[in-house]
Amino acid sequence: MSTVAVTGSTGRVGGRVARQLAAAGVRQRLIVRDRTRAPVLPNAGVAVAEYRDKSASVAALKGVEMLFMVSAQENPERVTEHRTFIDAAAAAGVANVLYLSFFGARPDATFLLARDHWATEQYLRTSGMACVVFRDNLYADSIPRYVQHDVLRCPAGNGRAALVAIADVADAVTTVLRDVRSHVGRTYNLTGPQSLTMREVADTVSLVTGRTTTFINETRAEAYASRAHYNAPSWLVDGWVSSYLAIAAGEMDGVTADVNSLTGHPATTLADVLRAAG
Repeated sequence: MSTVAVTGSTGRVGGRVARQLAAAGVRQRLIVRDRTRAPVLPNAGVAVAEYRDKSASVAALKGVEMLFMVSAQENPERVTEHRTFIDAAAAAGVANVLYLSFFGARPDATFLLARDHWATEQYLRTSGMACVVFRDNLYADSIPRYVQHDVLRCPAGNGRAALVAIADVADAVTTVLRDVRSHVGRTYNLTGPQSLTMREVADTVSLVTGRTTTFINETRAEAYASRAHYNAPSWLVDGWVSSYLAIAAGEMDGVTADVNSLTGHPATTLADVLRAAG
């Protein structure tokens, strides 16, 4: 198998993908911003490059046939950074790019950051490289972070989200990386096995933890006010709030069989993700 480049190996999805490829004996190159943070894995070289640095990215990707591209850290220039990195991959001779996008990516998505993913997908499809797109739903693993003092507070209304386990996303990506030619041109929507309201999510947290977790349905104004103490930039707060408004609008709803069909195992429930996390 030719060399596979993996970005995001210091993170949750890319890190699991890199570990699984290493366990399978696949030769890979970990593209990182900080060499000291790169995991030490067998058959894995390390190259340092940032998405916005085209020349460093070209050098890092030379000799790579397949690239797994995790989206850049959220920032106002993310689409530009993605385009620069895609240009670098094409210049380096990469043949196949697997891109980690987001469920419901489209130019008018309610979740503002999903629009970045749509723009990246479109650019990738005009790059001349073969591509596979993974659109994952909200991560079930992140739910404990959203619960503050046993309260899940957000403007999601009665909308539903098909929360997906990070492990399932990584398993699906790894499967495709090991047989990419069978998947070229495909877009996979990766979801969990259930589409849940945030009230049902809170009830699941209560069941697993034994502590009563309450869902409070905020108004849009309340959502901004309750997040003001983070002192985050306005574009980021807009992203946070709009993710919940997208749930309310029904844009995170819909269960698919893509995790099962790709990995050969059922998608993991929210309850099982929470139990595994302890």
